[in-house]
Amino acid sequence: MRTWQVERRKRTRHLIELGGLVVKAGIVDLTNDDRTMIYGAMLWIAAKLHSDEGEHARDLWAAKGRQAFDAERREERMGRRT
Repeated sequence: MRTWQVERRKRTRHLIELGGLVVKAGIVDLTNDDRTMIYGAMLWIAAKLHSDEGEHARDLWAAKGRQAFDAERREERMGRRT
């Protein structure tokens, strides 16, 4: 496979994973798949990260994401046990 094909597949996989996070967080359902609203929310997030409160937001959101991923892993482990 050519280098550009490998890079394109990597990029595609990355974009799919990011889209999966939007779905996993419930944003698609909560916005009725309103892409204008989703894009606006992402722009708001970006502005927040560029602001004086950016570091605090990063810490807060990273902790919340870790908690959610950990809870999901626990649920998966419990599901395998039953």
